[in-house]
Amino acid sequence: MKGLELAEKYYEAFGAPMIREQFAEIEGLIAAGLTGSGSECYGFDDAVSGDHDWEPGFCLFLPGEELVDRRTAFLLERAYARLPAEFEGYVRQKMGPAGGQRRGVFRREDYFREKLGCLPETMTAQDWLRLPDWALAEAVNGRIFRDDAGEMTRDREILRNMPEDVRRKRLAGHLLMMAQSGQYNYRRCLQHGETGAAQLAAGEFVSHAMFTAFLLEKQYRPFYKWSFRALKALPGGEDLARSLEWLLTTENVGALAEDKYFCMEGIASETIEKLQAQGLTEAVCGDLEKHAYSVNDGIRDSEIRNLNVMVCV
Repeated sequence: MKGLELAEKYYEAFGAPMIREQFAEIEGLIAAGLTGSGSECYGFDDAVSGDHDWEPGFCLFLPGEELVDRRTAFLLERAYARLPAEFEGYVRQKMGPAGGQRRGVFRREDYFREKLGCLPETMTAQDWLRLPDWALAEAVNGRIFRDDAGEMTRDREILRNMPEDVRRKRLAGHLLMMAQSGQYNYRRCLQHGETGAAQLAAGEFVSHAMFTAFLLEKQYRPFYKWSFRALKALPGGEDLARSLEWLLTTENVGALAEDKYFCMEGIASETIEKLQAQGLTEAVCGDLEKHAYSVNDGIRDSEIRNLNVMVCV
């Protein structure tokens, strides 16, 4: 059973009744779901995932102390801790998870401050520019089972809609790195006889091509180990993932090296077509660097536009 399904079943079986019976006066203020760190929050968990930080459980999100005081929050934490330790053949873990609390009771504001360093509704352009994609991905993944007040849903919707100027700035940096690593430095490294450096260049190209693919679909690239899984779910992502994996796993020798270079050029060409289809670039050429600067030139906010093109990379 997938972790998201398990979490919702566990909530419906024990969490919802516990809240209804013991905390009826604040029932409408509590948002419930599963989101945050862990493969199960993306739906990527499998038989291997159960070896750590995977268990029956869910998240309960509370508003500020003006609506739910500390004592009530403490009692809710105690009630959550007393829920059955086993469900559907799965056992809740006795030790704390690596990387901090993943399930249980959270203040909504504390949850987002821990993930992002700020609240979604107060995010500035600088906040958007500094935040890594994986942090934003963790803040909007998973599923919310109940949210009568709508605050958790509202915050997640804010985060899903990255400002267009910020998207352009991020895209520009990743496009420039694709150009530098794949279209330029890969071949130069091989000409210098530095096959290790050439492979690093190919790896850089793969990484920035992934970031670009997610940004073009207005989505966030998750933590690196789940990037290929998530990429395959994007439109055309299966083919791109296959090509990128080949670039990472093929040697840089002879005809293979040339094939890798032309593979990167092919990915660059497809990327340019998508940029043009979305009206993100006015450049007319096959050089990703020129498209990077064209994307940057289209930023409306002059303060963001004039920042170094690599500020988000």
